[in-house]
Amino acid sequence: MAVSEKNILNRLYFIAGCLFIFGVLVVFKLLTIQYVQGDKYRDLAEKRTVKNVVIPANRGNVYAADGSLLATSIPKYDIRFDAITPSAKSFEENLKPLSDAMAKYTGRSSAYYQKELRRARKNKNRYFLLARDIGYSDYIKLRNFPLLKLGAFKGGLIVEQTTKREHPMGGIAQRTIGYERTDEAGNVTRPGIDGAFGTKYLRGKDGQRLKQKIGKGQWKPIVDYNQIEPKDGYDVYTTIDVNIQDIAHHALLEQLEYFEAEHGSVIVMETKTGEIKAISNLGRTSKGTYYEKLNYAVGESHEPGSTFKLMAMVAALDQKVIDTSTVVDTEKGVLSFYGRKVRDSKYGGYGKISAAKAFEVSSNTGMVKLINNAYKNNPKKFVNKLYDMGLNKKLDLPIIGEGVPLITHPSDKKNWDGLDLPWMAFGYGVQLTPLQTLTFYNAIANDGEMVKPRFLREVKEFDKTIVPFEREVINPQVCSKATAKKMQQIMKNVVEKEHGTAHNIYSPNYSMAGKTGTCQTEYWIESRRYISSFAGYFPAENPRYSCIVVIHKPDYKKGYYGSTVAAPVFKKIAQKIYRDTPIVDEIELVEARNTSVETEYEKYYKTAQIYKTIMPDVMGLPVMDAVALLENMGVQVKINGAGVVKSQSVAKGQKLKRNQTIVLSVS
Repeated sequence: MAVSEKNILNRLYFIAGCLFIFGVLVVFKLLTIQYVQGDKYRDLAEKRTVKNVVIPANRGNVYAADGSLLATSIPKYDIRFDAITPSAKSFEENLKPLSDAMAKYTGRSSAYYQKELRRARKNKNRYFLLARDIGYSDYIKLRNFPLLKLGAFKGGLIVEQTTKREHPMGGIAQRTIGYERTDEAGNVTRPGIDGAFGTKYLRGKDGQRLKQKIGKGQWKPIVDYNQIEPKDGYDVYTTIDVNIQDIAHHALLEQLEYFEAEHGSVIVMETKTGEIKAISNLGRTSKGTYYEKLNYAVGESHEPGSTFKLMAMVAALDQKVIDTSTVVDTEKGVLSFYGRKVRDSKYGGYGKISAAKAFEVSSNTGMVKLINNAYKNNPKKFVNKLYDMGLNKKLDLPIIGEGVPLITHPSDKKNWDGLDLPWMAFGYGVQLTPLQTLTFYNAIANDGEMVKPRFLREVKEFDKTIVPFEREVINPQVCSKATAKKMQQIMKNVVEKEHGTAHNIYSPNYSMAGKTGTCQTEYWIESRRYISSFAGYFPAENPRYSCIVVIHKPDYKKGYYGSTVAAPVFKKIAQKIYRDTPIVDEIELVEARNTSVETEYEKYYKTAQIYKTIMPDVMGLPVMDAVALLENMGVQVKINGAGVVKSQSVAKGQKLKRNQTIVLSVS
C-alpha cells in the first residue's frame, strides 16, 4: 500500500512539474512576443486590418485642335452604409428621413429602405450598397441625406471613388484617340494617343486612402478624405479637326456599308504641317455593322497596288532613266514573266503610249515595261532609290503599333527573285501602311519635302503649355522639285482628263489630284478579293490637304476598282471640306470687288432670304459666293470657268422653280 501511494505521489509531482515548465514557457513566449517581437506582430496585425489603398489619378483630357473634348476622365462614386457605426438613437431618428430621401431619389418605396436598413443593422452589415456608379452631382446630393450627412464616424457614410474614361464624340476616331481595356488577367491595353502619351503626360500621380478590413474580403474607408490627394494628368491637344473627322468618318462608313466591305480606313493630313486632321478605321462585325475595330491606317501593312506606281515613277524620273514623254508599248495589255502574267484592266491594252499616260490610265503593262527595261540590268539602283526616299523605314510614330514596310532588296538573295522588279512597278511584292503611303504623296504635294505625320499640337496644364510639338521634316527632298512638279501635273490629269482613272470624281468647282489603286489580295488562292484605294491631295494647284482612302474586300459584284470604291470617298471629303472649310482664304481671287457690287450683293441676299423664288443679280460676285447664295435658294448651279460671275442664264427678278438649273459663266 505504501509503495503504491508513493508511486502515485511521484506521478503527481511529475505532472505538476510538467505543468509548471509549460506555464513558464507560456509566460516566456508572451513576454517575448510583447517586449521583443511586439512591434513586428502589431505591424502584421495592422497590415491585415488596415491598409493604404491607391486612388488612381484622373487621366488628363484629350482635346481636338479647336478645343473640343475628345476624351475625359469622369469621377464615379459608390455610396455605401456602415449599419453598425451610427448610435441607436441616431439610427432610429434618421431611419425614416433617410428612407424617404432614398425613395425619392431611386423611385423605390420608403418602406423598402426602412426594411433593408433595419436588416443591415441586425446583420451587422458594414458595407450596405445605397448607390453605384453615380456622378458628382448625385454624390453631393446623397452625402447630404439624413444620417449620411453626419459623416463616416457618426453617420456610417462610405464613399468610394473611381474614374471612367468617356468619349464625347462616341466611337468616332476612338482607335486613334485611345481608350483603356483590361483583360481577364488584369493586363491593361491603351491604344492610340492615350497609350502613346498616357504614361508621360496623361496619367498623373495616384493618391492614397486608408481603409480598414471589415470581413468577407471587404474594406471600408476609415475617414472620408484621402491621405494623399491624387494629381490629375496633363491635358493633350491633338491636331484632329472635329468637322473634318466627322466628314471623313461618315463618308467612309457610307461606302463600306454600300459595298459590304470587310474594313477600311481614311486619313486626312494637312499638307504643309503634317497635322492629321482626321483618321477613321472601321471594321465590319458579324451583324454587318461597323465600328473602330483596329487602327488599320497606322498598323496594317499591305500591298498597295497601283498607288505605288507614284513611287516607281518618281524614282525613274528622278534618276532620269525615263521621261514623261518616253513611249512604251503596252503589248495588247498582257506581259509574261517566268510564266506569270501582268494584265491591263482594259482588254487589248492601250497601244503605244507615253509614260505620263501610262500612269494616268494606270497601265500595268506600261509601268512594268518602263521600270523593267530601265533597271533589269541593275535592280539595285531602283531599290536603292526607293530606300533613299525612305520607303523602307517606319515613320517612327509615337502611336503604338505602326506597321513595318517591306521592300525586298536585290542583295537579299534568299527573298529576291526575277519577279520582284517587275512586280514592284505596279505595287505587288511590297508592303506599306496607308499612312506611310499618304506621307509620300504628301511629300510630292510639298514639292518633294516629306514632313512627319503629327497627331499632337501641345501638352498643357490648365492654360500653361508644358510641351509644344512642332513641324518635323523627315526628308527635305525625296526627289527633285522638277520631278515633283511633273508628277503633280500627271496626278491632276488622273482626275481631270477623260482617260484618267479617276475622271469619275472630277468636279469643275474644285480641283483634285491623285492616283487610284486596285490590288488583288489573296491572289495565291485565286480569290476575287481586292483592296481598293485612292491617294491624293486638294486643291491641285495649291495643296492644303492630302488624303488616302483604303477599302478592303468590297463585294466585287458591286465593284472593286479604286475609282469606283475609294475615289468617291475622297471626292466627298474634298467637296465637304471645300464647302465647310473655306480653302481659298489664303488665295487672292477677288480683290476687285467694288462698293456697288458689295451693296448689290447685300441687297439681293436679303431679298433671297425673304423671297425664296426671286432670282438675284449675281454678276460681279465671286463664284463661290454666287453658288452659296443660289444653292441656299434651292436651285441647281452649273459653272463654266472660275473667278467672277460674268453672266447668268436666268435674269434678275424672275421667279425660280424648285431645283431649277442656273448656268453661270465665270471668268
